[in-house]
Amino acid sequence: MSATAEFTKGIIRENPVFKLVLGMCPVLAVTTSAINGIGMGLAATFVLVCSNVLVAFLRGVIPPKVRIPVFIVIIASFVTIVDLVMNGFFHELHKALGIFIPLIVVNCIILGRAEAFASRNPVGLAILDGLGMGIGFTLALFILGSVRELLGAGSILGVDLLGAGFNVISWQFKPMIVMILPPGAFIALGILLGVINRMRR
Repeated sequence: MSATAEFTKGIIRENPVFKLVLGMCPVLAVTTSAINGIGMGLAATFVLVCSNVLVAFLRGVIPPKVRIPVFIVIIASFVTIVDLVMNGFFHELHKALGIFIPLIVVNCIILGRAEAFASRNPVGLAILDGLGMGIGFTLALFILGSVRELLGAGSILGVDLLGAGFNVISWQFKPMIVMILPPGAFIALGILLGVINRMRR
């Protein structure tokens, strides 16, 4: 497979959320707003790329019997870096994402890429795979977060689009609070998956 195909597969053909339906816990929990989705996606992308690089670099020396514990230690090290940096420089976002930052350690996307791809391929391809999957994950979180924020609060990235000033003839936008609650995550994701599957066909 070419380098371009390796990079783009995670964005479109094998998107972790919209195609493989992986990592649903953070996807549904943190996407109450677009900015939360971007923050979570970028944090996961950093961990994914760095862990892919280290796993690919060490693939010849990691004994097969202990590869999973070694992968988890590698991933946990990068998650700790992300957690501390976000807490220090992006405290409000860190507070909003809460427990889901440390839980990146057990995110099946990251461990799955380490096991299925990085441990069997050279560093260059592992970087492309990590970047592609990370961008695809971030894009999916941003789209879902934007839909939920728009319908639930009338804004995207904090910019008021459908709020008090939005009137069409006699109709005024009323926020659908359910969209920023847990059931709204399932509703929005289900609709998006339906639309994407329809477009693919």
